[in-house]
Amino acid sequence: MIVQFLTFLAFTAFVAGYATWKLRKDKLNTQDGFFLGGRSLSGVVIAGSMLLTNISTEHLIGMNGSSYRNGAIIITWEATSAIALVLAALYFVPRYLKMGLTTIPEFLEKRFDGLTRTLVALLLIISFVATLLPIVLYTGALNIESIFEISDLLDVTKQQGLWITVLIVGVLGAIYAIYGGLKMVAYTDTINGFGLLIAGLAVPIMALYAIGDGNVITGLITVFDHAPEKFNVISKEYSVGPGSRDAILPFSVLFTGMIINQVYFWTMHQSIVQRVLGAVSLKEAQKGLLLTGALKLLMPFIIILPGIICFYHFGDSFYEEQDLVYPELVKRVLPFWLTGFFVAVIMGAVLSTFNSALNSAATIFSLGIYKRYINKAISDPGIVKIGRLVSLVLAVFAISVAPLVASAPAGLYQLLQQLNGIFFIPIATVLIAAFFFPKVSTVGAKAGLAFGLLFYIIVDMIIKVDLHFVHVWGIEFVLNVILMHVVSHFYPRKNMYEITDVGAVSLVPWKHTKFVSITLIIITLLIYIIFGTITS
Repeated sequence: MIVQFLTFLAFTAFVAGYATWKLRKDKLNTQDGFFLGGRSLSGVVIAGSMLLTNISTEHLIGMNGSSYRNGAIIITWEATSAIALVLAALYFVPRYLKMGLTTIPEFLEKRFDGLTRTLVALLLIISFVATLLPIVLYTGALNIESIFEISDLLDVTKQQGLWITVLIVGVLGAIYAIYGGLKMVAYTDTINGFGLLIAGLAVPIMALYAIGDGNVITGLITVFDHAPEKFNVISKEYSVGPGSRDAILPFSVLFTGMIINQVYFWTMHQSIVQRVLGAVSLKEAQKGLLLTGALKLLMPFIIILPGIICFYHFGDSFYEEQDLVYPELVKRVLPFWLTGFFVAVIMGAVLSTFNSALNSAATIFSLGIYKRYINKAISDPGIVKIGRLVSLVLAVFAISVAPLVASAPAGLYQLLQQLNGIFFIPIATVLIAAFFFPKVSTVGAKAGLAFGLLFYIIVDMIIKVDLHFVHVWGIEFVLNVILMHVVSHFYPRKNMYEITDVGAVSLVPWKHTKFVSITLIIITLLIYIIFGTITS
């Protein structure tokens, strides 16, 4: 136990120490310095931070649990991310950097008006506060407890163990976000991100090594032969009609709401895109985005393959408690001296998502609401203080509320995705309209926001139509676009905005962008071609 604790402490201290040392000469009391890392982030740092902002314990536990029960169909969330990241690198981010944006809602003010920007900013903050922050803290604490039995280690009740873990993770995350802003978050994310790759890959490699009697390839063949249907990436579930609401991920949703969700998340969501807005140049931004795409194609080995290996080991004994199966595999295959490092990486993954949400919410509130409506003349040090104060308040709120999430119904990760759908699709529709539909007016954009919020809540949560919720996203998007054009016909666009270069960073592109983009798209297609026809 002493060795485990020392390895955990050593890695955690190294992450904090390295990030602090890297920030020793940075000016953190300026707007760009605190909220955008001084626009100095490199491609590797961007990729590491984006990956760990996205991947947390919900993925390690939840997606492995799902692949254990349902097979590799869950890969759609990962594989389609690469395509969205290609779109970000080729189209969206060059325009964001050209405009010199600090937040995505800023663009909506330029294209529509200040009220549209404020409405979207408020929706984003609500989505962070009401869903993401407390749920990330609680699920992170629950998963760390389930793997490492913190309550037994500290000789306390499980509830007390959860409280202690929530407090530790919440305080550490708040310190990173409050002290160093985006750059501190990005550096700690990067180290923890590559730590996650090492530790996450160690689990299936060691498992397959043992299964194959010293040969990983033999172990993989053995697992495949045991249940080849688990490796099929195309689901034959019904997406429409009876049973569709309980389906995991029917293949047809890939062509409706899934792509809209992925485009929004990887090209427009503040907590993700903020790393790219802090890039030192377009070249480094594109490197970071495409490296993230490559890493996302690697992630199935960490968050899907272990679940299938679990089916080989445990059969259907965990079908009713699928979220417990990955911790069981970790305990089975990892040597004791590695578990301290693993828990440090797991905590880093939770910290990353938590402090990224804190930083993004603070950025949106400080620049989009406080500076706009409360104190327009505030100085850079003043706005940084407001950002730190907002981070502190939100952290205290999340720590206080997180343990209460225990009373929520089962399927918390799925619930989080459905709740996010309330906010993501209306915002995505307005942002896509801002770029691609020049006839959409300010009044049309506001109508789209209002309709999108109500449509999803009514159709999916009140009427409960027999339709997979991702299809609801797709239908909502189409209806939103039609509505915005109809309203814009009666209330036509008055303000015209053309994107111009403000000179924030160099806009010289990375010379390998198109080649790497094509490669990522081909690999994604090959995944579905090769693994889409496997049968038992």
